[in-house]
Amino acid sequence: MKRFIGFIKKEFYHIFRDKRSLFILFGMPIAQILLFGFAITNEINNVDIAILDHSNDVETQKIINKIKSSPYFNIENQIQSEREIESEFKKGKVKAVLIFEPDFSKNLVTKKVAVIQAVTDATEPNVANTIANYSAAVIQNYQMQQKQAYTSEVKVDVQSRMFYNPELKSVFNFVPGVMTVILMLVSAMMTSISITREKELGTMEILLVSPLKPFQVIVGKVFPYIFLSIINAIVILLLGYFVFKMPINGSLFLLMFESILFIISALSLGILISTISDSQQTAMMLSLMGLMLPVIILSGFIFPINSMPLPMQVISNIIPAKWFIIIVKAIMLKGVGIDYIWKETLVLIGMTVFFIALSIKKYKIRLE
Repeated sequence: MKRFIGFIKKEFYHIFRDKRSLFILFGMPIAQILLFGFAITNEINNVDIAILDHSNDVETQKIINKIKSSPYFNIENQIQSEREIESEFKKGKVKAVLIFEPDFSKNLVTKKVAVIQAVTDATEPNVANTIANYSAAVIQNYQMQQKQAYTSEVKVDVQSRMFYNPELKSVFNFVPGVMTVILMLVSAMMTSISITREKELGTMEILLVSPLKPFQVIVGKVFPYIFLSIINAIVILLLGYFVFKMPINGSLFLLMFESILFIISALSLGILISTISDSQQTAMMLSLMGLMLPVIILSGFIFPINSMPLPMQVISNIIPAKWFIIIVKAIMLKGVGIDYIWKETLVLIGMTVFFIALSIKKYKIRLE
């Protein structure tokens, strides 16, 4: 019995000595419960909207003030004409525009009904539908509070209009998201496992002392995954276009350029993971937990980023998938050019350069 107890103690000592095992046992559950608890929500908060007030009277100002006091919406700006709506949506910050009809207060008195149109960016169908429902609820709440001001029953009619995806097809949201997840999976995880396998088997040292230079070895290892990832991207786009009828309104050349840029960014992230992994198991664990969960949860693929706590929103900015999903939706659904997505493109380029530079630095340290 003493030997058995001693054996159990030894196993505890081994676990507590291994920092990676402790991280998996205690760090991962904490990280996951925080991610799932704070990030997974279908509610909306602080959504940026614009106002187009054709009437600009006392009643419309009261409703605008009511919207301002709501935690759900943040009035980004006030536009002057309907021609500006699509331009605001293409910029990507404003998610909805509330349009007040001319003679709003007058229509409430004479016709007993006035109309507000809620125009939403439906590239994210669930978010667009939620915004329309929340705006209608806020205005209905205002109407209930103002009933005593009118001698007879009046109504504020909220009409919904969806841009880019009027039928609210969820596939328009899932095709860019699935494309991002697959490219990250093939590029980052497979690259990190492939390079780590060479290190684990002891063949990486042989390759590094061969006539090939170290950077040629790394490029040679990742090049097949660039090719395979490009094929995956093309297959996904073809399926989305021909099977699910998802439009490609923008430049196909720009879309492929951005896809290749994201693939290279994911590959560089995979190389970075391989520098800190000594086994394939570690590389797979880091890829799955460190990449796949954040890609799905913090990229805006499924859950709206604006509704997350501020720390989560800040963390989401360092995830390449977030910027790639914005770019793909903007090109495919909104038909924008590089003049609207140059900031996101520069972020992807900056992340790629940073990952590559950090990987090179770590490889030099390991070689020394």
